Amino acid sequence: MVAEDAVLLREGLVSLLQRFGHETLAAVGDAEALVAAVDRVRPDLVITDVRMPPGNRDDGLRAAVALRGAHAGLPVLVLSQYVERSYAVRLLDSCNGTAVGYLLKERIGAVADFAAALDRVAGGGTVVDPEVIHQLVRLRPDPLERLSAREREVLSLMAEGRSNPSMAAHLFVSEAAVNKHIGNIFSKLDLPVDTEGHRRVLAVLAFLGAESA
Repeated sequence: MVAEDAVLLREGLVSLLQRFGHETLAAVGDAEALVAAVDRVRPDLVITDVRMPPGNRDDGLRAAVALRGAHAGLPVLVLSQYVERSYAVRLLDSCNGTAVGYLLKERIGAVADFAAALDRVAGGGTVVDPEVIHQLVRLRPDPLERLSAREREVLSLMAEGRSNPSMAAHLFVSEAAVNKHIGNIFSKLDLPVDTEGHRRVLAVLAFLGAESA
């Protein structure tokens, strides 16, 4: 399902999807039509713009977050010309960070990579544009250099999706020690004050961004 208010881009996406063997169930131009279409026929993947009618602000991204809440596990790939921080974090944090992606529209030009990103998200994976990572964390090029070796280890386990008890068992330390390390990670990475879940996502994004640099 495609949601994009620019007609030429919307039709271009439909053609591109068809080229790679995907069937488009609906192609709509506003956030309200997107929500209605998904509620009517749940698709295997939603591709949506951020800035769309009716408000012409971040309506598409807000709709994506709401749809992920209403339809747990719904794969969503957001395309945008910019990064909207607060709702981007909510989107990436939804459904435990699975089956979700946030790419800048310029990436569509790399057709093979874009097609691979579609398949990854539809298959339950996560795709995050490097520039999105940069904008979300807003840190120096290597944010992890502030962390101790143990804190890096904790962050690596966090990136694997482990719970605090699982990390404690793996490291042979107490949960209190893990909580302390996580608090230090949040502080050293200068993450914005938010719910712990959102800060965990930002921390993992920092880790992934540094590891792929």
